[in-house]
Amino acid sequence: MDLGLKDRVYVVTGATRGLGNAAARELVADGAKVVLTGRDEERVAAAATELGPNAVGLAVDNADPSAPARLIAAARDAFGGFDGILVSVGGPPAGFAADNTDEQWQAAFESVFLGAVRLARAAAAELDDGGVIGFVLSASVHEPIPGLTISNGLRPGLAGFAKSLADELGPRGIRVVGLLPARIDTDRVRELDGMSADPEATRAAHEARIPLRRYGAPEEFGRTAAFFLSPAASYLTGIMLPVDGGSRHGF
Repeated sequence: MDLGLKDRVYVVTGATRGLGNAAARELVADGAKVVLTGRDEERVAAAATELGPNAVGLAVDNADPSAPARLIAAARDAFGGFDGILVSVGGPPAGFAADNTDEQWQAAFESVFLGAVRLARAAAAELDDGGVIGFVLSASVHEPIPGLTISNGLRPGLAGFAKSLADELGPRGIRVVGLLPARIDTDRVRELDGMSADPEATRAAHEARIPLRRYGAPEEFGRTAAFFLSPAASYLTGIMLPVDGGSRHGF
């Protein structure tokens, strides 16, 4: 199936590793051009080099108010266009309500929530009919995840913002979509599993609750993201898609 991605231009944040990187890889593999970001300049440069001439990297922090304008300008300068953005950011610190500090909450709000809002607003102002804004969120949008209190607090609010934005931008032909990953086999998930006394038993317990009985592979998430961002998904907007192997039991 041709997704219609050839020569389309996307910004993908948080793309030096994990889910953002998986999405950037699949976009480039299907013919798109990508501006990828991360906070570490060396890792950004390495990730862009690995993806080849259809990728350029820019070291920015999602929390930086100047990031949106810089990224959109980079897309236009490097590839002559801008068709969409996928907002991905590393997960906030783990912890319970009694453990997380005001400073952790504030930093996560600036990066995970307000940074994403700024990026989406800037993209909305620049996109034409057929453009798309995507958010990498979390299964915690539907059900809190024990030990991830900050994420549980911020991700559902961002999903609500995304739905509001979809309603506002729909008449202009601009789509807004969200992806809700659960146990995808990334460094972040392995790190969370490793915080338990018995990581192997923890993983086995999680897999037993997943109908497909395994963690997802990053490339599986990446292919889903590429489809959602592509013209092939042109009638999909305002939806939050669980990418979880069937873990969510509601519709």
